[in-house]
Amino acid sequence: MIYCVIPRELADELYEKMVDYYKDNPNVEVIVDRREGPDRRAGQPADEFQEKRQIRDRRRRRPGTFPDTDPPEAV
Repeated sequence: MIYCVIPRELADELYEKMVDYYKDNPNVEVIVDRREGPDRRAGQPADEFQEKRQIRDRRRRRPGTFPDTDPPEAV
């Protein structure tokens, strides 16, 4: 599932347009960002937790894949 997130400030202008644009694609859901309050990451350096991160999985990593964003072709 791919989420097309519309900022709250642009919801009135973009939401209906994006729903219409992706209406034929079941892999995309259009949502409005409704989060409120301060960003908990604000004021922290981007690498603050970098040295605390440990990768414990020893299996070989495989590149990820993403669902197709193009609408399915009509038959």
